[in-house]
Amino acid sequence: MARKSTALVVMGALAGLVGMALLAGGAVLVWAHTTQRDAAGFYTSSTQRFSTSTAALQADVDLGRQGRERDWVPFADLATIRIRAASTAETPLFIGIGRRADVDRYLAGTAHEQLVDVRFRPFRASYQLQPGNRSAGAPGAEPIWVVSASGTGRQQVTWPTQSGRWSLVVMNAGGGPGVTVDASVGARTGALLPVGIGLGAFGLVLCAGGLLLVVVGVRPAGAPLPLAAAAPLVAGAYPARLDGHLDAGVSRWRWLVKWLLVIPHLVVLALLWMATAVLTVVAGFAILITGRYPRSIFDFNVGVMRWTWRVAFYGISALGTDRYPPFSLDPDPGYPADFSVDYPERLSRGLVLVKWWLLAIPHYVVVAFFAGGATAGFGRWYVVPGGLITVLVAVAAVVLLFSGRYPEPIFGFVMGMNRWCYRVLAYVALLRDEYPPFRLDAGGADPGSIPDAPPPAPEAGGALVPAQGGSAT
Repeated sequence: MARKSTALVVMGALAGLVGMALLAGGAVLVWAHTTQRDAAGFYTSSTQRFSTSTAALQADVDLGRQGRERDWVPFADLATIRIRAASTAETPLFIGIGRRADVDRYLAGTAHEQLVDVRFRPFRASYQLQPGNRSAGAPGAEPIWVVSASGTGRQQVTWPTQSGRWSLVVMNAGGGPGVTVDASVGARTGALLPVGIGLGAFGLVLCAGGLLLVVVGVRPAGAPLPLAAAAPLVAGAYPARLDGHLDAGVSRWRWLVKWLLVIPHLVVLALLWMATAVLTVVAGFAILITGRYPRSIFDFNVGVMRWTWRVAFYGISALGTDRYPPFSLDPDPGYPADFSVDYPERLSRGLVLVKWWLLAIPHYVVVAFFAGGATAGFGRWYVVPGGLITVLVAVAAVVLLFSGRYPEPIFGFVMGMNRWCYRVLAYVALLRDEYPPFRLDAGGADPGSIPDAPPPAPEAGGALVPAQGGSAT
């Protein structure tokens, strides 16, 4: 790959990675806006217990700058805070919010505790004791509060946020020591939805731009799209062929870091599979209308699957080679792993509607156990993490680490399971109409990649046997 193409792939991968992160963040914010608010529009924490043997609980809140300094964030319009609390002793309770300087002057010399940290799962509140021996008196008589509430039962204050340094204070209404409350905090803001939509939209733009850079990088300008393998199909073989040849002298230890080395490939493949998903839908409509799979889309999708298999063979699903996979969609006869699908001249219009979900269900169950995933049975769903392929590859890796030899029986069985999975992938991706066989073709070479043996040569002096309907000369 030329330097320019490599740079495009790297830039596209970075843009796609940032785009996917922004897209995920935007999706979380939109989800929170639509599902996590109460009837009044507040996002509310769970109710937790806060307690002190002193006269007050104080929690400081910093929102931007003070005075005439300009805030970059408009806190005055950002959110509304709601505090709800009820005394466990059923004594009159006071809740107030005031400027921190005023609150500090009011509580100076009075023993109270300052909330410094709150952790959830499990809940734990940390306090810092501020000693003193002066009685603060009834807090409701002080003119320092911007919002306050006092009385028996559950008390609530609602405060539109403002820039500055503030303090929340919870006390007994009479100012006496010993405060224990069950409290929750809620926030209401109109910024979450537009921020989420903006992040998602920007993330989509970055993903699209990254995908474009990757496609241009792996397909240099002017290079024709590769044709699918033109080798004649062996009788009885499936038209999707997966091959992998175990390299001699595979490193004992390199598999320990291969998962890290393939991260650049995984980022690029995430973008390519996004494109493949969209293009498969486009191809499905094309098949419905014309009965043909658009050749350019076919070659691109097969190329993405080929790239995926090379990465899996190197670092995830086989560990069969130490040669780093190329950043390319094209066939590479020199690489020990390959995947190809024969291009179909015609495809069934009707099968395109059912083969990818209904007809493939039995294979999905098998693939879930081979490659990991979720499957249904007996009225419930079962999650299979990793799958049998992962387990056997892990066993082979440990054997390789201690003996220096990759167990060939395990390699052949793992290749058969991978071959089964990729045949199903080709079928559900609408690439072929032939139903995948329920057959584990173990071994490195796909049966369809092994040419039929040539017919035996006639013995010397023997007569040629005429073909049916023909004559010997």
